[in-house]
Amino acid sequence: MKENTNSRKVFIPCRFAYLNCFEPKSINGDEAKYSVCALIDKRNWKTINAINTCIEAAIKEFISKRKGQVPTDLKTPLRDGDMEFPEDEVFKNHVFLNAHTTIAPQIVDFNVEPILDKSLVYSGCYGIISVTFYGYHVDGNYGIAAGLGNIQKVKDGEHLSGPMDAVDEFDVVDTEDFLGDM
Repeated sequence: MKENTNSRKVFIPCRFAYLNCFEPKSINGDEAKYSVCALIDKRNWKTINAINTCIEAAIKEFISKRKGQVPTDLKTPLRDGDMEFPEDEVFKNHVFLNAHTTIAPQIVDFNVEPILDKSLVYSGCYGIISVTFYGYHVDGNYGIAAGLGNIQKVKDGEHLSGPMDAVDEFDVVDTEDFLGDM
């Protein structure tokens, strides 16, 4: 990873969930965005501390623009998977954040070569995302958002969503007895 000089930007090693990096997606009729849910192992204190440091910097900048007023209901993006999704094994022992952007992220592999094949980057693979945190005030809601920058896929992982591979779904069929079994 390159050295970062922005106090609100962090590079997050994570597992990708709900990944929309090639086509923007609209949620609840909102503006279509590129997005990823970054799953971070709770034992990765280095990354979690770096995220919290960037969130604090974004809060300070947001407060300075609001002339020192801190909203009591300020929302922050880093959340506990065990608390929010206690029945979901994917979120178990993880914190997570949702990062999004209206600008298509650049997607590269571990050699920093562009990935153009959409099937190579999916929910379940592992990589690094660049995220910049910023304050927002929309419809009476105050918070810190995670702006998605670029994506680097580092390694494959078990698919979290989407269609199953046909070899995992079907058995070999004896074509001679095929119609006789129906």
